[in-house]
Amino acid sequence: MNAETIVIVGAGQAGGWAAQTLRSEGFAGRVVLIGDEPHRPYERPPLSKAVLSGDAHADTTHLLKPEAFDALGIDWRPNVGATFIDSAAKQLRLTRGEPVPYDKLILCNGGRARRLSIPGADLPGVFSLRSIEDAAALGAALSAGKRLLVIGGGWIGLEVAATARKKGLDVTVVEAMGRLCERTVPPDISDYLLQLHTAHGVDVRLGTGIERLAQSARGGLTASLSNGRELECDAVLIGVGLIPNDELAREAGLACDGGVLVDSQCRSSDPDILAAGDVATWHCEWAGRRMRLESWQNAQEQGIAAARAALGTAVNHQPLPWFWSDQYDVNLQIYGMPTPAHHVVVRGDRGSNSFVMFFLDADKVVAALGPNAARDLRFARRLIERRTSVDAAQLADLQVPLAKL
Repeated sequence: MNAETIVIVGAGQAGGWAAQTLRSEGFAGRVVLIGDEPHRPYERPPLSKAVLSGDAHADTTHLLKPEAFDALGIDWRPNVGATFIDSAAKQLRLTRGEPVPYDKLILCNGGRARRLSIPGADLPGVFSLRSIEDAAALGAALSAGKRLLVIGGGWIGLEVAATARKKGLDVTVVEAMGRLCERTVPPDISDYLLQLHTAHGVDVRLGTGIERLAQSARGGLTASLSNGRELECDAVLIGVGLIPNDELAREAGLACDGGVLVDSQCRSSDPDILAAGDVATWHCEWAGRRMRLESWQNAQEQGIAAARAALGTAVNHQPLPWFWSDQYDVNLQIYGMPTPAHHVVVRGDRGSNSFVMFFLDADKVVAALGPNAARDLRFARRLIERRTSVDAAQLADLQVPLAKL
């Protein structure tokens, strides 16, 4: 590797792991880490759970302790944004300071919370959750006895709903689609999540949109629903998805399609520019299609892969997708990409808080998910990655150890 300067745009999970990996792989050149937040690289999953609830300080989300981060010997630029990539001159322009030259550039600039284009979406008391500052602002509004409206029945919305209920708030979740997490889980799991939240006192409204938000005469907020009804609340969380920050790449002429298009070596259409994490789109062999994978696992592993590829190491980033969510006393994990075309085999009691759903293509497990079943899911991951042929009856039989399959 002849690069003397590697610049990383984005100081989150992917960017932090890219910087660490460059050093652990022996790169002694200049590493510049550009971050538009004031924080050292940190993980985002705790923001909707332990940090939001006040059970953990924001500093616990940092990837490295201050002394370990300092030991990397990188040129860290906090509170600085990247404004333009001059690929011909191989320079990166910033919101302040001189342009930074690069030999290799790694885009790890993630995404931003999607906003709603409705009247009142920018009123005080309306929040999104993406950063440490967002968690602090929302957390300050979550007092016992208050009323929280969550717009969006996806993962972030449900995690915040669970945290708010545990803090003693009255919570209503409004979801425009017909079931919870409809884009990512099968109907049985949507039903399970619905039962989980209603059992904890959450008012879930499915197939319902929000038309406007307005300040109420009593100092709170009024939400006008698509069915003509109104909801009174004290705070609103908008959790309706993520927009990838691919504008920088688009303006530089890089190929983009709902994110920066990269190959399995994390290379964009410009071989000297790579991308990783929430901003990157690639062909996932496990899913059989092009996708962005918004997960803690992918941000870390793709950040590592991009760093190694920038150093000239041959990599093939094709991890088995893995996602997890903590809600109340439930840890739900998903391996692979389940689809309606797969044959479903259930291990355990679907009516309990611990079971596994296996998704089979012919006699091979291609995906698995379930609540409070971490041990079984570790064996399921092994079956998926090894493409092991299985007997469906044995898979469902609790008397047959998964380790024996």
